[in-house]
Amino acid sequence: MWDALWLNVHLATGDEAFVTSGDGYGCIRNGAVGIRDGVICWVGAQADLPDVPENLAVLIEDGEGGWLTPGLIDAHTHVVFAGDRSREFAERLNGASYEDIARKGGGILSTVTATRAASEQDLLEGSLKRVKTMIQEGTTSLEVKSGYGLTLADELKQLRVARAIGERLPIRVHKTFLGAHAVPPEYQGRPDAYLKFLVDEVLPALHAENLVDSVDAFCEKIAFSPAQTEVLFEAARALGLPVRIHAEQLSLGGGTVLAARYQGLSADHLEYADEDAVMSMARQKTVAMLLPGAFYFIREKQVPPVELLRKHRVDIGLATDCNPGTSPVLGLTSVMNMACTLFRLTPEESFRAVTSVGARALGIAQDVGTLRTGMRADMALWDITGPHELSYWIGGIRPRRRIYDGECVPDL
Repeated sequence: MWDALWLNVHLATGDEAFVTSGDGYGCIRNGAVGIRDGVICWVGAQADLPDVPENLAVLIEDGEGGWLTPGLIDAHTHVVFAGDRSREFAERLNGASYEDIARKGGGILSTVTATRAASEQDLLEGSLKRVKTMIQEGTTSLEVKSGYGLTLADELKQLRVARAIGERLPIRVHKTFLGAHAVPPEYQGRPDAYLKFLVDEVLPALHAENLVDSVDAFCEKIAFSPAQTEVLFEAARALGLPVRIHAEQLSLGGGTVLAARYQGLSADHLEYADEDAVMSMARQKTVAMLLPGAFYFIREKQVPPVELLRKHRVDIGLATDCNPGTSPVLGLTSVMNMACTLFRLTPEESFRAVTSVGARALGIAQDVGTLRTGMRADMALWDITGPHELSYWIGGIRPRRRIYDGECVPDL
């Protein structure tokens, strides 16, 4: 028998087999979902069930007419950090630019100082609070970056905390090494020496502890050049690790083309990406991960090239970019609304962006991101009129029930 059977639900499957020109969500009204051993074993219309429910499953769950969707996937976060940067928000409102703040020791380096000073336990406790909120908002898979340590000990500390989050809470955690986030104070003026330290010492040590699922870099004028970033990507390739990149957020610098050349999982931000960059992503099937929280929070004016991404059929992802300096966002439905309002994505695009495309950006699309037979049963049950409503509310909307690995998640 199945372990559980969900009845009296409408399904937004995200499954291409059910998507039509008039329905970008792959909906099944009056549907049902069967679960065995944490895996979806049956999806379809309730009327098509192969037997009466009592003969099929041990546990019958009544969705009471709600909408069941895949659990949401947040594929770009910096959620493990210490300290506070609300003062910088005030500085920007008084005219300082992101680059001005970074150049005088604020920005990323201020969070580095606070994160280095925090104990591993304190860092874990603060991060767990944020991730619990994310789970309550419907997130079931989460990418977590390092990059606020920038020493071997502190990068280890951050990624151990990321791993512990996945052990403590009902959420899948993808761990990303972002040592090339900024040049730390002890290496100021010597970025190449710092990259050598990352490649020779830090990345191998983290990889040996199984703490790295992918490698990232901040490729901008205020951080690392494409040539410098390539040194790190070569080291990642030698270890068999996929790459991703922060690129084209502040200027057109070539980072996106570089990431695509290395078959990057995603290129993120992309406000200044041009057609060559978009075409390079299209050729390599690199996800364009847009981050409207950061765009909104630092009041950017250059909108990502959404029409070019559509033209060249590049998959568009969305994520919170949760971080203390430029995107203090914890809920993906708020991000969906921002993307529709600020970037003119459609609700269907925003839905795919935080489900199936988010899964692709983490390399886990074979397991999560759609409601389909054989997928892990990570789901969210919403009291909404349809999946389009997930992009409508500016925050404040949460699933009525959350299901992780086939089990209902209690309030945290």
